[in-house]
Amino acid sequence: MKQLGEVHSFLSIHIDRTNHSYFLSQKAYAVSILQLAQLTDCNPIANPTCTKLPQEFKSDTVLSDPMLYRKIIGSLQYLTLTRPDISYSVNLLSQHMHQPLPEHIFSLKRLLRYLKGTLNFDIPIKKSNLSLKSFSNADWAGDPCSRKSMSGYFSYLGETLISWTVKKQTIVARSFTKSEYRSLAALVADVI
Repeated sequence: MKQLGEVHSFLSIHIDRTNHSYFLSQKAYAVSILQLAQLTDCNPIANPTCTKLPQEFKSDTVLSDPMLYRKIIGSLQYLTLTRPDISYSVNLLSQHMHQPLPEHIFSLKRLLRYLKGTLNFDIPIKKSNLSLKSFSNADWAGDPCSRKSMSGYFSYLGETLISWTVKKQTIVARSFTKSEYRSLAALVADVI
């Protein structure tokens, strides 16, 4: 073993440091995903997902290849290590990797355009108190096909984000309260 000095990069995660904090980012990795999708010159947008899809979809010769779709989604899943803001969108898109439809390709392109505008986002790790704070939320029957709810939660240790998850619940909740309770139970299990 030999000393290589202070860490600057590890598994495509770039690490910047100041006196009291570190910043983890994957800008170069995100740019490589945009290059793979041939969207390096796209116009950025402010939101990674949309609630209302258009009636008709323009065909996309590059992203309509199912193998490329799966490769990009896999890369985006790795990118969520430092980008919790795209976790929900990546979760939705990864549910259709076996057969992406035009609406999924539209949503993927939208996510990549969001990524283009937020390349400089990173995760700060700061010296602070060690109080644990956690938050959870759920949308009741958010999946229009299965009527399952989506759970999301995250935890902070001081001012540092240490854990986050977005996933579809395993059963159909009969009420909003039940979906929120399941999300909270998953958070508590993660905290423990």
